[in-house]
Amino acid sequence: MFALETLSKRYDTGVLALDGVNAEIAPGEFVALLGPSGCGKSTLLRLLAGLEAPSAGRVAWDGHTGAPAPGEIGFVFQDATLLPWASAAENVYLPLKLRHVARREAAPKIAAALAQVGLSEFAGTRPKGLSGGMRMRVSIARALVSEPILLLMDEPFAALDEFTRHKLQDDLLALWARTGKTIVFVTHSIYEAAYLANRILVMSPRPGRVAADLQARLPQGPHRRASGEYVALVERITACFREIMPT
Repeated sequence: MFALETLSKRYDTGVLALDGVNAEIAPGEFVALLGPSGCGKSTLLRLLAGLEAPSAGRVAWDGHTGAPAPGEIGFVFQDATLLPWASAAENVYLPLKLRHVARREAAPKIAAALAQVGLSEFAGTRPKGLSGGMRMRVSIARALVSEPILLLMDEPFAALDEFTRHKLQDDLLALWARTGKTIVFVTHSIYEAAYLANRILVMSPRPGRVAADLQARLPQGPHRRASGEYVALVERITACFREIMPT
């Protein structure tokens, strides 16, 4: 789907966030970008989305350099960032509205996106009437409404309680299995990366580089988190961090 070729990013402040990142991501993969705070994970996600430009190297999107076409990428931020005065449906409609898609044409897409995250009954509810987990579901639906082929997620569950986070992790796995979308998911949780992704890119402390590229093959179903494969993967990732973190 896309390749990162010796990608680097230095900010105007002089901070080198990323240095020489190389990776390829294939269609249908669920990739976790895992690393300590400040290692450039979110910066890398913004470069993938075309929200920022690299200082060196390039992102080759589907064989060409440059920003993807409108609607090809859905982005879920750390906060739900919903319009407080708008209903869930109106918040989901926003990306289509900005592309001047008529409300009548957008209606079935909005309904389908809300259905995918289990919020059909709350289409008319404003954010203040929704729980934190439900607000994040609306944010995910908003990213899905354009029917993107790539979904970028920047620590979307970090601020949620553990019970809600586990539920949304399971829902995201089900959505990935159902749709086959390519997902790149930023997290600083070893346990979350191991549970969700089928491939984990472990990033070094700043400046961020890909320190390890791990494949994950965990069983499906309710016992995934208790499986021996999951425990072994957590141990492999932990061992990687022991090697790359400063003493």
